Amino acid sequence: MKLNIQNETSRLKAVILGTAKSNGPTPTIEEAYDPKSMEHIKAGTYPKEDDMVKEMEAVAEVLKKYDVKVYRPEIIENCNQIFSRDIGFVIDDVFVKANILPDREEELDAIQYIIDQIDTDKVIRPPAECHIEGGDVIVWNDHIFIGTYREADYANYIVARTNMEGVDWVAQQFPHKKIKSFNLRKSQIDPKENALHLDCCFQPVGKDKAIIHKNGFLVESEYQWLVDFFGKDNVFEITKEEMYHMNSNIFSISEDVIISERNFTRLNTWLREHGFTVEEVPYAEIAKQEGLLRCSTLPLLRD
Repeated sequence: MKLNIQNETSRLKAVILGTAKSNGPTPTIEEAYDPKSMEHIKAGTYPKEDDMVKEMEAVAEVLKKYDVKVYRPEIIENCNQIFSRDIGFVIDDVFVKANILPDREEELDAIQYIIDQIDTDKVIRPPAECHIEGGDVIVWNDHIFIGTYREADYANYIVARTNMEGVDWVAQQFPHKKIKSFNLRKSQIDPKENALHLDCCFQPVGKDKAIIHKNGFLVESEYQWLVDFFGKDNVFEITKEEMYHMNSNIFSISEDVIISERNFTRLNTWLREHGFTVEEVPYAEIAKQEGLLRCSTLPLLRD
């Protein structure tokens, strides 16, 4: 299988879409990986498997409409396999197996049949001390943007998924790329103060535009760098409430076609005003787990 990912928005040809089938029982509060899931577990509003399966099938239909080859993980009984972006990512023609939370390792096993179709020389994995998840890695032509958490209490945060060792490892593997890391705001108790991954507070769209949430960044100058990089007029700033509902976590099929959640009224209006075709899908149940459309897709091939 040929791989090619140079950016987030070139025409998509092949993707791994996660699955909500056999998702398992509602986790306990102790089992929650993030504050938003915890909030819904406590409230009794944690999403039901049937609803999430329907939401993911709606995305699969849109992808098929645009002739995208869609791979799905093998089903593991009673396992949450929705967020395929966490477990791997592609840069250029290289598949990187992510170092994820240890008890999610079987999710990688479920896509091994796909990885087996890739040239073994093009599949790599960082050493154990390098933590990195795909939601923190945004490939943008000659740049790679990486979300991290640089503070001394990194080890105390289950919501800190990418460390500086992970950032440095990517820089070593892809020396021809410009690596830019961003220190993200983390909270284990307040989902409105937690940027779980970089794509929870930032994502490029089209050729030169971006969605961004200022408070997701701990260092204002790093947020400002992104605004300057894309240009203020090309940036759509989302509110804390919109970040909470995952407005930056949409997914591009091409430079002018975007899959977005149907309730993102302000964002979807802005996108259409800027010439994008917006394919709206229901994804509000999956959003309760602090992930959305980008989180549940792992692109393998773009033009």
